[in-house]
This record gives sequence, structure tokens and C-alpha cells, in this order.
Amino acid sequence: MTLTHGRFVSYEYDRMVVLFSMLDGNREIPCAVSTSAMDELDGVVRARAGQREGQFMRLRERIEACAADKYRATEFEGTPPGIVLRSIDFRKLR
Repeated sequence: MTLTHGRFVSYEYDRMVVLFSMLDGNREIPCAVSTSAMDELDGVVRARAGQREGQFMRLRERIEACAADKYRATEFEGTPPGIVLRSIDFRKLR
């Protein structure tokens, strides 16, 4: 159960999340990270919509490490089941 890089999917303004995926072998795992979590990690008050993909790419290593931890702990949410990261998930790593 080792996850590897997937892809950036999109920024959803209505839900205030960045959608991305990770791979478990050939299986794509849907993931999301809240924009507030990314802003907290990045030390900014609120990034603009056009900055979200770049912000995700800068923080990708930390975001994906946290997603992998939740995946190993089988902490799935939603339909289809996926990984959702919030600010509190990153506070556990400090």
C-alpha cells in the first residue's frame, strides 16, 4: 500500500478545495485538500484562485505525505471513497 504521485485535478472554488489524485499501483485514489490547510502550510492569509495550482505544486510533497498517512490508516471519506485533508491533519505532523 504505497502511494505515488498522481495528478492535479482542479481547484473547486465552491467547496474551497484542491482536488488531486494519488496512485496505489494502477488504482487512482481521489484526494482533496482544503484551501485553508494549504494557506496555513504556506503561511499566507488567502491565496487567489489563480494561485492555487502553483501553491499545490509547492506544497505537494507535504500534502501527499499526509494523504499517504491517512491512506495507510484507511481514513476514507465520501463517495467514491477518497482522502480529504484539512488543517488539523497537518497539525498532527508537527
